[in-house]
Amino acid sequence: MTGIMGNTLATADSWYDIINYQLVRGNSIWRFALVLAVILITMVVGKIVQYAINGFADKREKKVGPTGVTSTLKALTKPIYVGIFAMGLKLCMSFLHFSDVDGIPTKIVASWSKIAEIVGAIAVVYALYCLVEVIEYYLGKLVSKTETKLDDMLVPIMRKSIRITIAIIGALYIAQFVVKAETLKSVFLGAGIGGIAIAMAAKDTIANFFGSITIFTDHPFQIDELIRVNGHLGVVKEVGFRSTRIQTLEGNLITIPNNTMANTDIENVSKRPYIRRTSNLTITYDSGCDKTKKAVEIVKDVLANTPEVNLAASNPPRVYFSDFNDWSLNIYMTYWVVPADFWVYNEVNEKVNFELMKRFKAEGIEFAFPTQTIYTKKDDNPS
Repeated sequence: MTGIMGNTLATADSWYDIINYQLVRGNSIWRFALVLAVILITMVVGKIVQYAINGFADKREKKVGPTGVTSTLKALTKPIYVGIFAMGLKLCMSFLHFSDVDGIPTKIVASWSKIAEIVGAIAVVYALYCLVEVIEYYLGKLVSKTETKLDDMLVPIMRKSIRITIAIIGALYIAQFVVKAETLKSVFLGAGIGGIAIAMAAKDTIANFFGSITIFTDHPFQIDELIRVNGHLGVVKEVGFRSTRIQTLEGNLITIPNNTMANTDIENVSKRPYIRRTSNLTITYDSGCDKTKKAVEIVKDVLANTPEVNLAASNPPRVYFSDFNDWSLNIYMTYWVVPADFWVYNEVNEKVNFELMKRFKAEGIEFAFPTQTIYTKKDDNPS
């Protein structure tokens, strides 16, 4: 019995010696064990909080749909995890003994504290960066109420702009914990001088950026509209910071700098209220006056019975016997097709053409084509 107790006491003494063994001056193993435990606990707590917030946000979203609250909660889950970890780092300092005499040098306290502050600053910047998703959510709801699709392209551009701004400000905010103020001033001074050179080199990029602002404020066209610019006819697919992309009717994707778009004439084909057709019908001189009158009446009657060319009240169809050509009598015909759809326009033209051919043939009116008649005179008294 005495031997067992002696062994137990010896084992206890050995464990006590191990736990109190000083890995670093003035700091036993148990202190570092607590530091490790705190770090592990903060990581576990961070994951639990992250899981709980995501779970609550998902349940709320299924119940009431996407809202600003759910977007905010989802955006903050990862930054909250980083923030909890920063708090854990700060808490670990309280378990260690810092002293220039019998502990860890006090200069390490400042370094440790600075690391915890940097991690905390990263959490704050990260949170602001992620909260841009919330701003995008409300901007998306706002632009969905507008008729223009161009505003939809403005949302991702604003998101990128805000995130870049936050990233730059956040980098400067974090930098103040790493370098001294004098060093930071020197960096700013160098950046100012270098910025002038960069601005000179990037003048085209800056011009394109302001060109994009002009497009978004002036709205010369919308997404999916057909435009003609710089000899290119195509559908607008995307408007970005630097350029606008249009897809031609042949399927080619054309990229045009926004500076060019802002300083050139843009023909918005999709905005036309109608498509006008002007044609000259030529009939033979053999038709005479009566058949020519009949031809004009036929054209007027055909157009009057074509609904698509009578929808523009200010532009009724026009038909006139207009001219005597070298080889034909000319009937001028013009009309406006509504709606202004290219394929509807071609269908209407085809219908009118077939009807005119049928009616002219029934009346014995012949279409003229370029001909030349040569008369020769025979000399009665040949020499």
